[in-house]
Amino acid sequence: MTLNLSTEVRMIKGVGPQRAELLAKRGIYTFEDLLRYLPFRYEDRIHFSNIRDIQPNGTYTVRARVMSGQAIPNKFSHNAIYHLLVQDAAGGLLPCKFFHGGYLEGRLKSGQQLVLHGKVEIDKMRPARLEMINPQLEMLGDGEPDSTEVGRIVPIYEAIGTFGSRAIRRAMYAAVQLIDATIEDVLPESLRARLGYPSRRETLIHVHFPEQQESLEALNTFRTPSQQRLIFEEFFLYQLSLALDRKATRKENAIPFRIREEKIREALKRILPFKPTAAQKRVLAEIAADLEKPAPMNRLLQGDVGSGKTIVALEAAVIAIENGCQAALMAPTEILAVQHYLSARRTLAPGGYQVELLISGLKHAEKTAALERIRRGEAQLVIGTHALIEDQVQFAELGFVAIDEQHRFGVLQRKRLMDKAASHGHVPHVLVLTATPIPRTLSLTLYGDLDVSVLDELPPGRTPIQTRLTSEPHLPGVWEFLRKEVAAGHQAYIVYPVIEESKLELKAAMEEYKRLSREVFPKLKLGLLHGRLSSEEKDGVMESFRKNETQILVATTVIEVGVDVPNATAMVIEHAERFGLAQLHQLRGRIGRGAAKSHCILVGPARMTEEARARLETMVRTANGFEIAETDLLLRGPGEFFGTRQSGDLGFHIANPLRDKDLLELARREAFALAEDAQQSSALQRLLRQLPPEWQRRYHLARIG
Repeated sequence: MTLNLSTEVRMIKGVGPQRAELLAKRGIYTFEDLLRYLPFRYEDRIHFSNIRDIQPNGTYTVRARVMSGQAIPNKFSHNAIYHLLVQDAAGGLLPCKFFHGGYLEGRLKSGQQLVLHGKVEIDKMRPARLEMINPQLEMLGDGEPDSTEVGRIVPIYEAIGTFGSRAIRRAMYAAVQLIDATIEDVLPESLRARLGYPSRRETLIHVHFPEQQESLEALNTFRTPSQQRLIFEEFFLYQLSLALDRKATRKENAIPFRIREEKIREALKRILPFKPTAAQKRVLAEIAADLEKPAPMNRLLQGDVGSGKTIVALEAAVIAIENGCQAALMAPTEILAVQHYLSARRTLAPGGYQVELLISGLKHAEKTAALERIRRGEAQLVIGTHALIEDQVQFAELGFVAIDEQHRFGVLQRKRLMDKAASHGHVPHVLVLTATPIPRTLSLTLYGDLDVSVLDELPPGRTPIQTRLTSEPHLPGVWEFLRKEVAAGHQAYIVYPVIEESKLELKAAMEEYKRLSREVFPKLKLGLLHGRLSSEEKDGVMESFRKNETQILVATTVIEVGVDVPNATAMVIEHAERFGLAQLHQLRGRIGRGAAKSHCILVGPARMTEEARARLETMVRTANGFEIAETDLLLRGPGEFFGTRQSGDLGFHIANPLRDKDLLELARREAFALAEDAQQSSALQRLLRQLPPEWQRRYHLARIG
């Protein structure tokens, strides 16, 4: 059979139509897709052990012949347990037990040569003897043909439904035999030769079925030449997509803003509520330099909680407005959008700028009027949620866009907002904001197409937050502390992980709000804020808290970003072990926003997992967002850093930005250099054709020429 990389996977021996349906659920449709499904570890099945040398709790490979075998009905199950006795060439005897092994009855004959691989345990019924439990079993014929199970380093695959590792291994063995010697290599030959990587054909064969002399340690730490080449390839193609996207964006037209006029400088001075920090001055200068250019700005502004990102974004918006354009700020939640709206109105009031709020929670008449003001250009700064990218939203002249907490939006959503300016013959300048400090390795991966600015300094007057860890038996003392804070004129948050009671046995915000109001703080005014409240209800609760009409706000993580009440000096987080580090850091950032000393109290169980304790102790030890982010990345890995399988979303099969950061840096340098080389256009087009379809869709590579 002649195969090419696009041949349907069902055509491969050992797959067929039913297994092809299982593979399709994992995005495996073709021959090439199957070859990209890589082992997650490897086992040495070359060196056989003598039965007399085996020890309990070890994993061994033995070669032996069948002495006897019998399926015995299991009174606890409908399936039988198969008991097998084998003997090796040295005379050692080893009992084996196969749960659900009735299928072996009649298949194994006395004298049959076998290879068994599995864990050896003490027989609970006969403590003096050992037995092998559910071993992998390979029957050897007279000619002992090539085996996928023994006599080699064996690849172990994650099962796909009922398509187990052994069956996948056999299908993969059939597949690699069919790899054409002329298979096209996705890496330029000059690059591959310079870096000393094997060909694509050699790589795909060796990564699935390594040579016997290959180091097992190197294989299981992804450090063989073939694995390194695949890691580099994934990073390289991904970074190439970013580089080409960035190059294409720079060819687009944006409005070059006038920056240096005295009128604009005076406008910026009028809106500043305090003397800017040195970091804010530096970052605004970087942004201003971009805004002067006829090519669109694409910049990421990283800043720790409370570092003043919003005021920098508003300064950039004022520059756009003073140049006769509109500005937009998109936030991921209505609460955050409203917070930005209220903050912007206060900040921009001295300049007389018109600020508009656009969220789905507006009444029909309010929304219709807002849309008309946006269309006519009367709304100079428009702040909203996903409502900003709805079809009916039309800007008169959109010149600047700020997107807060970009990782909560998709790339397509960002692009749809940018397209709002396309009808005017230009694209807007874009500033992406995040309060989630991103380690460099992930920044290069997630935001590699953006220039990066960092606010690494807090505004003056902010006092450090004291954080401590306690347990539930000490809550009476915690509640007494909150009473003293309120008596001193301050306010507090109490945060719970869920809204209503659940099977998880977690305290819930609604029930605790009732109990705390009735039993713990009967003389105080408490508020309740969670995600199921309507927009009007949320606004009412927050307005009451801002005015200090409510002394204690009981809430879920809906307050994680954007809530800014300087008078709130205390936060209690119950079931703190249930929250991620980044989430805890964001929650804690809601206090410490004024001059008074603030306190964050983490309440956890007396006993918790080592990882949970490490998270909470990190919060106690440091308030540095970048240090917290690095620890979070180490604890959870890049795939879970933002609460989603991010590395999987990016299409990586083997590359890991944390483990392989050196290769990421190398791949980025090579990809960006190639993208700038005008002589390499044909090679780039060929490389783009090799990108997985999901990458091409995500990064809009069809428009890159």
